[in-house]
Parts: sequence; structure tokens; C-alpha cells
Amino acid sequence: TASKHFAQHGIPVIDSDALALRTIDPDGAAFDAVVEAFGSDILHEGAISRGALAEIVFQDPASLETLNQLIHPLVYAESARLCEEYALAGHPVTLIEAALHAEDGTLREELDGLIVVDCPVEIRIRRLMDRRNMSRENALMRIESQTAPEKKFPLARWIIHNDKGLDDLQQQVEAVIKEF
Repeated sequence: TASKHFAQHGIPVIDSDALALRTIDPDGAAFDAVVEAFGSDILHEGAISRGALAEIVFQDPASLETLNQLIHPLVYAESARLCEEYALAGHPVTLIEAALHAEDGTLREELDGLIVVDCPVEIRIRRLMDRRNMSRENALMRIESQTAPEKKFPLARWIIHNDKGLDDLQQQVEAVIKEF
């Protein structure tokens, strides 16, 4: 939701999840490697079933790491290409929306800053259950597979608290845009 607010102000936003999903499309760059790594049981009608893949990787950290190693380099390369494209088009700022930035406690050197959007775990669980029709257990597994937002606070130039209404979120986004 914060990303949508930035985009409404004309700031390009690169959706890393969308890029990652494209890599596992049947014609995507990671499709064959992912099927090889996780087996044909993840296929449904010739495509990778996100649900079947999620069942594997969010229950096994080693499998999640394998998936990340197959997909992340492709997502990083495409993000870099898009950032350059937006810069050449005259955009002084481009945002990369990604839950997995700074997972290792460092900020990638090509990034100028980090915005952490924080929200209490219970609200995140409820939102995942409502918006993605996930069970509480699956929502919690996904959240627990990521570094807690507060561990990224020391790296963040901006922290947006997304635990109130949309007006409050919009005001925080606009404050960050003013700093840009």
C-alpha cells in the first residue's frame, strides 16, 4: 500500500515479487532450474504452482535458500536494468519494493537508502489472511521466514509505521517524498 502511494506521486516502483514470479513462469529464466531443484510435483498444468512451491520452501529453510539462490540474481539484474531505465528517463528516485532487502544486515551498495514499512505481526497476519486467503499458519510461516523489520531499523533512512489508517500512511509517505 505504501508503494502504491509513492507511485501515485510519480515515483517508479519496481515490484520484486512480480519480477520473481516472472522468472518462474513457464518461459521464465528460472523455470527449468526451479523444476529441477524441487521436482515435477510443483507443476500444475505446465506451470509452477506457487502454492505447492510455498508448501515446500516455507517449511524448510534450506529449500527457501535454494529457491532464493535461483531467483534473486535474476531479480537483482532486472531491478538494476529498470533503475537505469528510469534514471535515463529523468526519474531522480526509483523505489524497489522487496521484503528481502537487507536480510543479511547490510544494505546493497547500489542502493541509496532503505525505507522500512513496519507493522505489528498480528496485523500482518490478519492482512495476509484477508488479502491472500492464507491460513493463519501459512501467514505466520511466511512472516517468520523473513527478517523482522525492527532488525532492519539501524539500516533504514526512513521508517514508516503501517498500523493505523490509510490517511496516516499517506502522510508518512508524503513526508518521505519531501525528503527525496
